[in-house]
Amino acid sequence: MDLQVSVFLLFILFTAGHSLSCYDCPDVLGSCTLSQCATVLTNCFSATVTVNSTTLKLKSCAPSVCPTGSINLGIGKGSSLCCSTDLCNSQDAPDSSSTPNGKSCYYCDGQSCSKTVSCSGSEDRCFNATVVIGLQSQVLKGCVSKSFCDATTLIPSVGKVSCCEGNLCNGAQSVTQSFLFLCCSLLSFILLH
Repeated sequence: MDLQVSVFLLFILFTAGHSLSCYDCPDVLGSCTLSQCATVLTNCFSATVTVNSTTLKLKSCAPSVCPTGSINLGIGKGSSLCCSTDLCNSQDAPDSSSTPNGKSCYYCDGQSCSKTVSCSGSEDRCFNATVVIGLQSQVLKGCVSKSFCDATTLIPSVGKVSCCEGNLCNGAQSVTQSFLFLCCSLLSFILLH
């Protein structure tokens, strides 16, 4: 009987309070640390973002709804990978595929949202998003993997998001505010939270 109680207590001791361990690489310098995730963060996350030929690689803990796939905003692309075992984000997220998949979507370039981009890889949806930064709202459009559409409710600065599956289904619309700053801010927020 004492042996059974001891084994039970050891089991409780080793399983209770175990949180996920992930690599945390929050900056562009490549310095990474091991991080114990908060209990609400049940995934490890790795992302690769390229904007205007500059590539950033980020890693962190992530919530249970975590997108794995890619996003293309016309002027920048990003891919992410989520996993749920200790230190599973040791590898960088793969670069977004450059192989076109036959789908096209509208994107915004700061002047208008009437230009088109060819989607590639797992980007099987077009999207429209309204992002609020400070008191300004901005429209974002582009190609995206389905998992990004499912995860948008976790991003507080994103007001309205819609995803659709047809070619050019995200419609053209004019934009007049600074778009590059907004795209970088949105991608950073998506990838770091």
